[in-house]
Formats: sequence, structure tokens, C-alpha cells
Amino acid sequence: MGKIIKLIIIAFVALAILGAAAFWGLAGLFAPKDMEESLIPDAASQFFDIKGRVISTTASEERRLPVPFDKIPKHLQQAFIAIEDNRFYEHGGIDFRGTARALWTNLRGGEVQGGSTITQQLAKNAFLSQERTITRKIKEAFIAKQLEERYTKDEILDMYLNRIYFGQGTYGIESASLYYFGKHVQDIDIAEAATLAAIPKSPNYYNPFENPKDSKARQELVLEQMAKYGYITEAQATKAKAEKLQLNNHKNQQKDNLSYFLDYCNQQIIEEFGADALYKGGLKIYTTLDLDMQAAAAESLKYLPDYYQDDYQLTQPQVALVAVDPTNGYIKAMIGGRGQDKFNRAVLAVRQPGSAFKPFVYLTAMDNGLTAATVVEDKEYEFAPGWKPKNSDLQWHGKVSLRTALKKSYNIPTILVAQQVGPEKVFQMAKNLGITTLIEDGHYTDINLSMALGGLSKGATPLEMAAAYGTIGNGGKYNAPTAILKIVDRNGKVIFEHKQATKTVVDAKAAYQTVDIMRDVFVDGTAGGAGVGRPAAGKTGTTDDYKDAWFVGFTPNLSTAVWIGDDNGRPLNYMYGSGAPLSIWHNFMVNALTNVPVANFVRPAGVVIPPEPDIKNDDKDKDKDKKDKEDDKKSSTSVPGEPPKPPSKKDRIRENVGEAEDPQKPSMKKRVQEILEGNEGNTTPKKPVVSNVPTPVKRD
Repeated sequence: MGKIIKLIIIAFVALAILGAAAFWGLAGLFAPKDMEESLIPDAASQFFDIKGRVISTTASEERRLPVPFDKIPKHLQQAFIAIEDNRFYEHGGIDFRGTARALWTNLRGGEVQGGSTITQQLAKNAFLSQERTITRKIKEAFIAKQLEERYTKDEILDMYLNRIYFGQGTYGIESASLYYFGKHVQDIDIAEAATLAAIPKSPNYYNPFENPKDSKARQELVLEQMAKYGYITEAQATKAKAEKLQLNNHKNQQKDNLSYFLDYCNQQIIEEFGADALYKGGLKIYTTLDLDMQAAAAESLKYLPDYYQDDYQLTQPQVALVAVDPTNGYIKAMIGGRGQDKFNRAVLAVRQPGSAFKPFVYLTAMDNGLTAATVVEDKEYEFAPGWKPKNSDLQWHGKVSLRTALKKSYNIPTILVAQQVGPEKVFQMAKNLGITTLIEDGHYTDINLSMALGGLSKGATPLEMAAAYGTIGNGGKYNAPTAILKIVDRNGKVIFEHKQATKTVVDAKAAYQTVDIMRDVFVDGTAGGAGVGRPAAGKTGTTDDYKDAWFVGFTPNLSTAVWIGDDNGRPLNYMYGSGAPLSIWHNFMVNALTNVPVANFVRPAGVVIPPEPDIKNDDKDKDKDKKDKEDDKKSSTSVPGEPPKPPSKKDRIRENVGEAEDPQKPSMKKRVQEILEGNEGNTTPKKPVVSNVPTPVKRD
């Protein structure tokens, strides 16, 4: 009994001291210098897609999403008041009666009660440490007094609910609602509200994921308290107790495929506003991404083969896919790899484009007076000492139109066209289309004929290739790729807004004529039969030794580049752009455009598309052309929504490899013969010795 009396005396002495200090105005000694600033908690930032859907929340030290007080349901507010501080609207920050009652309950051996009011808990969480000392309790009381003098009860409750910890790194009622129930706070019902109110007493112990039994018991206690104080009826409490909670099943969520796009955005925000703004400032970041298209991109990777796992535990080959709306530059989908690392191949991997570069040559030709009917001769040439490029089928086709040369991806005609218009003009055209990786001068300048076949000193990125192709389909109007539309700070102020700056970089007539040729790639060209059921154009690309395989194609409202390659520079087992890259592109485009209205390419006034010229061939060539047409007819039966039928081995060699043959390497003829005989073989790759971006192939 003596011990109990002693404790009571100590408690009353402490209360007397607190009362006297408040009376003498000493509370200001412990108040923070700038209370308002200190009461603003760090907050995570949120990303939204083009349709306003939440994409992600930054991984801040405290995962917190502030929410306006009027968004918090009344029954949720009442659940916290009932279990934490039922006299909240009656006391002045310190509930002396409640403290005495809690002490008496503890001394009698009942449930341990803390006695701290909601205001005191806010004071502790906002300004003080979690140490359990008399000094801290005194400071807590003084600051609570200050808070009650400066703010209304609703403002205090608002700050409390937006700051309190709910476990699992989650702070604030909105973050907790999303984490535990997968819904916004305004949609929380009574049973869910009681579950959330049960957590803060011991976030780990009352976590409904980790300890559902005890979480349920405390939830029922909260409901009983709510009924006791008249916030809900007994019938409502009984119904809420019987409700089966639908918790957010994090374990079954799909693997995140958004990291590459989000990292791309993060870097831009940090450069402009700093890391603190992103991870603590509670920004709302509105992006160009379309979650539906992103899902279609992820699903299309089912056509990506697995070869081996390298020393960095990365599955090879790797992949990049990026889709851009050419009418405004908005990035609608982005995948920068398999999700096993942070290297974003969509924007950072500078790889050889091979034949995917050829449309820039023909666009330059159209811009300089040539047409699809212009005839050029495909025959053996020595363009430089020792440099005699061949076509991938090891045949010469005689006189061909530019239309045939591009859709069939012939090498020699492409070089001759570049030679005729001038390599410097082709170079400038690629730059105008947004390719920034070209070398303008010096020993490794790209102003040469090898550039016509995609033999560049460095290469190009999938993002820039998608934007460049999109520009051709957009009538020669270039829009720089953009990922962020608007950024709003926690006070609702717009601190960044994207300004579209469309630039005409090539004549619309030239662009349309090039598009018209590239549409035939899907009819009887290197991607024959892979149409998507709406107007589209594109081009395959395969580099020397099969180290890079591309397909880049577009409709009037979506341009997509797909690249596949080995990070360590290994060949891709004879993979062509018309293989896996085309299958991925086709599957993505069909699904991504499902709900997008069909559009046609705009034909400028005065554009005349000339008919194919009547080129005289000998009988042997006529027989070959007849067989080619029969093969093309057989291969053009793809159904929209299904991947294109894989070409036969003989068909595959028709697609241009895209670069000059290196005399120091095994001959193309030998490799083609291996393909036709089925003896190509897949040897076990050696351990990689190169970083993610392979060294470009040197050329003579």
C-alpha cells in the first residue's frame, strides 16, 4: 500500500509542477523557435500517369502522403478519438482527469494506459525523441499547451493523423489506407477505420499482416469504444466486427516494371529541384506514361529469349522498348531491361542501329528530289579500297526502285543513294530528327558512306530512334521526347509545366513519300505479314555479326523502338530484326493501340506517289521475282493480335545485316551456308569481360 501512495504523491507533484509552469508562462522555454515550420512533416512524392492514375510513391525514409482533413471520414476520426483520447474536444491539451484515471487503472492491475492526449502525442512525434523520461514528459506537456493555444482542435487532429506511424515504414493515414487496404482514406469503412486506429499503439504488434489475431482483438476494442461514446450504434459495431477484411495482398502484386521510367523521371527532378524536394517535399508528379501501354510492353517481353546468365547475374540478351506519341513527344511506355539492374537501355544504351538507320538515307533522298520510283542499280561496287559491301542474300538484283531497295533492305542501293545526295546531308537529316550521338568531325566522324548502313562510331539509343521515326510519321514535325508534364508542390503550386515546342525538321512531302515506302515493309518487305490492322510503317535492323537486332515502327499516333542485344557484345545466335524484336513490337502495338482510334497518315496537298517503274529483267530475274512474290504472299497472313509468323531460314537471310562485312571476320557466305544447312550451332558463351555498353565495332 505504501508503494501505491508514493506513486500517487509523485504523480500529483508532477501535475502540480506542470500546472504551475503553465500558469507562470514558462511553456515557451520548451517551444520550438518556428513551430509552424517544424509541424510540416517530410512527405513522399507521388507519380501519376497520363490518365491521372497513381503510378508510384517515392521510397522516402518516411512513406507519407498528406491528405486534407475534409478527405478523412468522420468515423475514422472518431475511431482514433475513441481509442486514444475520448476527451479530445474537452481538454486543453493535457487531460488531468484522464491522466489520473490511467494511473489509477495501471495501479489496480488493469490494461496499461499511457494517459497521453492526441495533442501530447503530436508534440512528441513532431518535436521530441521517444525517450521515456520525466523531462521529456514535462516538455511534451508544455508543447501540447502551446499547440492548443495556436491551433484549433480539428487542425491538431489533422496534423496528428497525417504524421502518426503505422508500421512498415508507413506514416500518415493516407499511406496507411493505401498500404493495408489498397484504397484511399476517403473510401475506408468503419471496420477498416477501427483496424487502422488499432495499429499506432504498437505498430508491429497490431499489424494485421503479421499478427492478425491480436489486430482483430484490438479492432473490436476500438469498435466497442466507438459504440460506448456514441459515435456508432451497437448494431454498427456488431456488423463491423463480423466484416471480413480485404487486406491489400502485396505478395501477389506484379513485379515492378516501372523502375526504368521512374528513375528516368527522378534524375530530371533531382537535377532541377534537388533530392530533398523529391524524397521529402510531397510533390505530385504528372507524367506522360500510360499504365495500360506499359502493361502491354511488359507482356510483350514473352517473346524475348533467354540465352545465359552472365557474371553480373544478368540474363542475356537484354532488351529495350520505348513508345512515343509523335504528335507531342509524350513517352507512353518504357522498358530499359529485364528489371535485374538499374541500367536503362532505352535511354543510355548507345548501340549500332544497322539497317534501322536506312530510312534516314531515303528520307534525305526524298527531300532532295528523288522519288520512290527512282531507279538505282544493285551490283558489286568497291566504294573504298578493300570495301565491297554485299547484300545479306549474297545476290545482286540489278536495277531496282528506291521503294524496292528500302523495303527489301538492300545494301548497295542504299550506299549509292547516300553517295548521290551526299553523306553530309544524311548526317544532318539524322541530327535534325533528334539523333544526338553522331560524331561530326575528327578521325571517327560519321560523315561517310558506312553511315548509310548504320555503321556509326557510337550508335543510337532506342528512345531517339523511336522519336526520329515518329517524326517521319508526323509529317516531318519533331517533338522532343518528354516524360513529365507537370509538377505540383505540397501547397498546390505548379513548380514545373511542360511547354510543347514542335519543330518542322523536314518537308512534309518528303516525309509522306518515305512513310509510303516504309508501309510496304509490312506488305512484301523484311517484316511482311506483321501488320497491326491499321496504317503503320517500320523497318528492321540487324547489325554485323548479329550483335544488335532492332525493329522500329510507327502509326500516326505511336512510334515504338524495340532493341535486343547482349550487354557484353556477344552475337545473338543469328537473331534478325524480323525475329524476336518484330514479335515484341507487333504484340505490343496491337495491345497498346486497342483503345486508340485508328488514324491514317496525313497526305500533304500536291504529293504524287509515282507507280513502280517497269524495269526490264532477264528471264532468270523474272523467275526469281515470281518466286519472291509467292514467298511474300505466303508470309503475309499474320492476324492482328497474334505475333508474326517466324520467317523460314531462307527468308531470314533476305533481311539486310545492315553493315559492311569485315574482311577480318568469317565470311557472310559461310555464315549463310551454316544457316541453310542447319549447322549454325549455339556454343556456350565465354565469361563477359566488357561493361553493359559494348565497344562499337571498328570499321575501315
